[in-house]
Amino acid sequence: MKTIVKFIHAADIHLDSALHGLERYEGAPVEEIRSATRRAFDNLVDLAIDEKVNFVLLAGDLYDGDWKDYNTGLYFVERMGRLREAGIRVFIVAGNHDAASQIAKHLRLPENVNLFSTRNPEQVILDDLNVAVYGQGFATRAVTDDLSQAYPQGDPQLFNIGMLHTCLDGKPGHEPYAPCTIDGLRSKGYQYWALGHVHNREEVSREPWIVFPGNIQGRNIREAGPKGCTLVTVESGDIIEVEHRDLDVMRWSLCELDVSGSETVDDIYEQVREELQSALDSAEGRPVAVRLVLQGTCSAHAKLHVDRMLWIQEYRALAMGLGGAGIWLEKVFIKTKPSYSVDEVLERDDALSGLLRTIRDMELDAAALDELADEISTLRQKLPAELLGGDDSYDPANPDVLKDTLEDIKELLVSRLLSTEKAA
Repeated sequence: MKTIVKFIHAADIHLDSALHGLERYEGAPVEEIRSATRRAFDNLVDLAIDEKVNFVLLAGDLYDGDWKDYNTGLYFVERMGRLREAGIRVFIVAGNHDAASQIAKHLRLPENVNLFSTRNPEQVILDDLNVAVYGQGFATRAVTDDLSQAYPQGDPQLFNIGMLHTCLDGKPGHEPYAPCTIDGLRSKGYQYWALGHVHNREEVSREPWIVFPGNIQGRNIREAGPKGCTLVTVESGDIIEVEHRDLDVMRWSLCELDVSGSETVDDIYEQVREELQSALDSAEGRPVAVRLVLQGTCSAHAKLHVDRMLWIQEYRALAMGLGGAGIWLEKVFIKTKPSYSVDEVLERDDALSGLLRTIRDMELDAAALDELADEISTLRQKLPAELLGGDDSYDPANPDVLKDTLEDIKELLVSRLLSTEKAA
């Protein structure tokens, strides 16, 4: 008789985490998306019940650091109660963000939930399913040891699953926590490794299966595209299906639009319309936050830069007209280049070329940057905290930001001067 086992592998839930990077402007549904991580987790619970899975694996960063109150924990306990009523067990390892939560350490969980120890690896055997699950959580926020080394060898008579919150052998943009190697994981003899910490889905290996499911809800533009969990089906000890299932309730989309060859701003406007419509269609009914980047060499470069704010608002209005609350622009960057040769103008011997050379050669030394940063510090104190912090923060007093701002000013001045000459 064939034994079928189904389980869900999810990670990096970050319950009640704020979605970062959205600029505040009329029509941007900032308040609406605050509940996005909860609604995505509701989708996970619904999927587990609908698919009649045997258990759910949550591989770290269930929470998003310490809570302001118990509401996050109470919400989670209630959802675990739903799974208990459906006969579904839940296995959790704490990640680096979970280790920061003091309230979570004292919250009593329903009996269907197993939270693995943070002191050493533990094994739980599900006799009715012939499955063994192994795991160890983070005791502190920064774990730099290879936790996998202490995991026991897999039982050849069981289907073995290892749970681990790890950077593996290093992933760009992620802290180097609990590093380990693919060979080290393979040596344990497990059939499936349920990893967490990396927010992009990745099937690292299929012999055995080593999987990062990614997070269940994108929280900023660096987490663009579909987000969800991994549904695994096992038949008589062999994995027969591993599939991604979308859970996200809103989506982030990076639209890098090459406008090379566009003759007019109207041409670019139509390209933007098509790009935004494509992003809206690919979200499959979900609201979508778009970062629009215009790049390439075009005749309309000067007009775009001279009236930058006008066109940014035009594109925002266009997005709202296309999808109402279904699509909005997170940010707009205009990074086009002129179709005429600035170098040719710089080589001339006239007043305009001399002024352009002066602008292009403008640089701020360290002392000038420090002095300018001090002057801007007063402005900085008036900015909202959410703008200064988070994954996509903006600090006008930061020397690197000041250098980028200078480059933008130089580009704007050059564009205005050259467009004036062309019009003359």
